[in-house]
Amino acid sequence: MILLVVVGSRSNRVKRFNSTWHLASLERGGVIMYAIIETGGKQYRVQEGDTLFIEKLDVNQGEAVEFDKILALSKDGQLSLGTPVVNGAKVTATVVENGKGPKVIIFKYKSKKDYRKKQGHRQPYTKIKVDSIQG
Repeated sequence: MILLVVVGSRSNRVKRFNSTWHLASLERGGVIMYAIIETGGKQYRVQEGDTLFIEKLDVNQGEAVEFDKILALSKDGQLSLGTPVVNGAKVTATVVENGKGPKVIIFKYKSKKDYRKKQGHRQPYTKIKVDSIQG
């Protein structure tokens, strides 16, 4: 993990960069472009090249998917906030795989009443790789 101290107008902030891609972008003098998207009732902060697990989409492996619900977009150091979405912005991603998460065991019982109920669940997910951010 690489730590970078950024001096802001109010206070010092420490940013953590887990990949060399982010560091290389900063070394070239580039500004990291990111977007906040909403899908499956959750919000995700994404950058180009990111791989993340989201709620299951009805899309096959290898196909492209577009996210039009962009809540915020940071481009060239300028932050655009949507009301509720940023107009004209979209994120394009490729589906890497569809799968199921680890099994979660739900076990209910009542003491002294001979009541036992065991149930398992595996949450389906879609793994995507972000290709581009346009806005």
